[in-house]
Amino acid sequence: MNKLNISAEWLDRLSSVLECPEIKSLLNFLTEELDQGKTICPDFEDIFNAFNATSFHQVKVVILGQDPYHGPNQAHGMSFSVLHGSRVPPSLRNIYKELENTSGFNVPDYGFLDSWAKNGVLLLNSILTVEAGKPGSHQNKGWEVLTDYVISDLSQNREHLVFLLWGAFAQKKSSLIDTSKHLILSAPHPSPLSAHRGFFGCNHFNLTNRYLISHQIMPINWQN
Repeated sequence: MNKLNISAEWLDRLSSVLECPEIKSLLNFLTEELDQGKTICPDFEDIFNAFNATSFHQVKVVILGQDPYHGPNQAHGMSFSVLHGSRVPPSLRNIYKELENTSGFNVPDYGFLDSWAKNGVLLLNSILTVEAGKPGSHQNKGWEVLTDYVISDLSQNREHLVFLLWGAFAQKKSSLIDTSKHLILSAPHPSPLSAHRGFFGCNHFNLTNRYLISHQIMPINWQN
């Protein structure tokens, strides 16, 4: 698993789940897909970038996505974020719009959210890979076992985190989170198909920082 470029800290925390049959089966599946000439997003060295950018003890906020972007030069291992040079995707444009409307955010012309990750925002997809051009193609292949474990580990062994669960898929993970220790903020997904149903106006970014400040935690600087 070291060949997949995961930090030593997270590798240690995930060592038991990485040895489970579901993950071994997943790795075999990915190897077979590559051997068949299929393109996997993101590149293998980027799959665990969310973990490498935000250490376990640095996490303040978890933004949970579903699976990576499946277009060229988009996915790089962080939910909702795209590489420099790639057009800002519609969901992220709506995230920026909500920030602009509620927080005086200056909308950038890029979608690279590395500064959020370094600020303590774990940009976690539930499924960490996808076949290029085929959204959802790696669902139920084993990634959910690992990412559910991560959510549970954070819930059990950290305090006063904020989990941003946007859309029905993310909200299903609420059962993994101890609400006596953490804050869950739920809203419709920021996709253009659903953002107008309650994502716009949810005020999650301000509410997140108010919660962090109330627990003497440095707030997130959302201006990336």
